[in-house]
Amino acid sequence: METKAVLNAVPPYGHVITSEKWRNSSLIQGLKGGGVRILFEEQLAVADFQLPNKSCILYVSECDVIAGNGYKRKLVRYRNSSSSSFQELVLLETTRLSEQYFAAVQKFVVLDLGLTLLPVGGQTEASQLIAQMVHGEGRENPFRRRTSSRLLDPLVLALVQHVPGVGRVKALALLEQFSSIQQLCNAAAAELEPIVGQAAAQQIHSFFHKPTAAGT
Repeated sequence: METKAVLNAVPPYGHVITSEKWRNSSLIQGLKGGGVRILFEEQLAVADFQLPNKSCILYVSECDVIAGNGYKRKLVRYRNSSSSSFQELVLLETTRLSEQYFAAVQKFVVLDLGLTLLPVGGQTEASQLIAQMVHGEGRENPFRRRTSSRLLDPLVLALVQHVPGVGRVKALALLEQFSSIQQLCNAAAAELEPIVGQAAAQQIHSFFHKPTAAGT
């Protein structure tokens, strides 16, 4: 019960509740450099980070993926332990070594578990994305009045704008067409092209399906 209460705690704006194990990591240093205040917690259950906008994050590292199927058990516990009122996100560290496992991990996270998956190049990129989500929560979003969809909130706008080639206007256009982040992740380039154009469509598709393309 204590673990559940901690997991459901919502930090103040500009703060992140963080698992104690991340204290000396480069990710934390990146968050501090991005103006995020850190609240360390030893009893954060499976999640690694808790954000002000009622979202939680699990970070799956290159080592987690390469080590075997243990990460799958952690992901299942993560999904089962989170409150239904929280949005569950998975940041997947993608490298040359973990490239061969990406498709299998994506299928398990998105299709089997129904979680939102975002590839990141490492802890520095992850800290930038988390900081963007934290600071985005405090900005008024005029588009929220136009729809009741939970997709058009600062968190999801920040996530979609993190994709190369996508700014605010294109992010909003995409979220008007796709009913979930999962659909956007799995969309073919041909489905994206009428919305954002050929170049951006290829960038979006590559971001979700070819995580190491930038390094080739």
